[in-house]
Amino acid sequence: MKVTMMAKEYPPYIYGGAGVHLRYLSQELSKIMEVEVRCFGDQRVDDKIKVRGYKGWEALKGKKISPTLETLSVNMLAQVEEITSDVVHTHTWYGHFGGLLTKILYDIPFVATCHSLEPLRPWKEDQLGHGYQLSSWIEKIGIESADKVIAVSNLMKQDILKFFNIPSEKIEVIHNGVDLNKWKYTPLNATLKNKYKIADDYILFVGRPTPQKGLEYLVAAADKIPVQIVLGATGADTKDYEDRIIKEVEKKKNIVWIHELLKEEEYVQLYSSAKIFVCPSIYEPFGIINLEAMACKTPVIASATGGILEVVLPEKTGLLVEPKNPEQIAGAVNRLLKNEKLRKTMGDEGRKRVEEFFSWTYIAQKTKKLYEGLI
Repeated sequence: MKVTMMAKEYPPYIYGGAGVHLRYLSQELSKIMEVEVRCFGDQRVDDKIKVRGYKGWEALKGKKISPTLETLSVNMLAQVEEITSDVVHTHTWYGHFGGLLTKILYDIPFVATCHSLEPLRPWKEDQLGHGYQLSSWIEKIGIESADKVIAVSNLMKQDILKFFNIPSEKIEVIHNGVDLNKWKYTPLNATLKNKYKIADDYILFVGRPTPQKGLEYLVAAADKIPVQIVLGATGADTKDYEDRIIKEVEKKKNIVWIHELLKEEEYVQLYSSAKIFVCPSIYEPFGIINLEAMACKTPVIASATGGILEVVLPEKTGLLVEPKNPEQIAGAVNRLLKNEKLRKTMGDEGRKRVEEFFSWTYIAQKTKKLYEGLI
């Protein structure tokens, strides 16, 4: 059996959770079937996983609507080299149009994974202009044309049913996961600590500086948090939002912003030595970052929204707070900072939960079974 994956992100170009998901899913699937990836970029890899990257048409660049039009051009370019797979599997609206084209042109089943949904990200209109209306349409025709849709959480499934004309039985929930051999407790080394001036006691945020991630609410809580706050935040959707957050951060004395993409092993260290990981998202279909923290035995404080509710067990692996509520964030952080024993218990329970339910081996087997059902 062979699958062609289509998506925006794939190594070495990964910016968010969807890219992390595809990286590990493709690696694990390649142990039990043939896998190729067609993505955005300049990759040309002929290895166990064949990878082909494509760049959008140059003539489409320079306008606010350009990213959406470039996406369509990449989806079309991905069809030119013959596809010999048994199934095509796309990730987010960036790949869904390509999946639909492949279904039509090569007459194979089409699977679409939803990592987020455009109707729940209205702030993207600031980023894309009316290109957002086009990306929403692309997502709609992709999801409604797919032979099977994968939701990364049960709440995501409910959102898909709410916004799209699709029967419930066409949707299967398969959660995200983490590589348990890489994401494990690994103390922060002196080189990394000194380079970024990281204190002994700190809490951590990792994610893109976008409205979706709710970073401003953690920044607003900073004055009531007595330890250092480390932000591993890069890859903003819009410069305006990032500039606004930078201005707010400059007013705070206890925030260190690591404004660059680090190596994976460096993130593992940051997670492991943090007293607490904070995920203040206002919209999070799943939230791999919380799994990464839990795998490193770090307790999580996260917004009670979306797929987070299926990952973080309140009072067991962490605490849940109201979205957009700096007061609750600060209160939850201070409660855990004062209770080392509780932090340790939550960290141990978090690791145990990830091992039991969120390994990539388990997820790959479920995905392969879904393909077999279609073929």
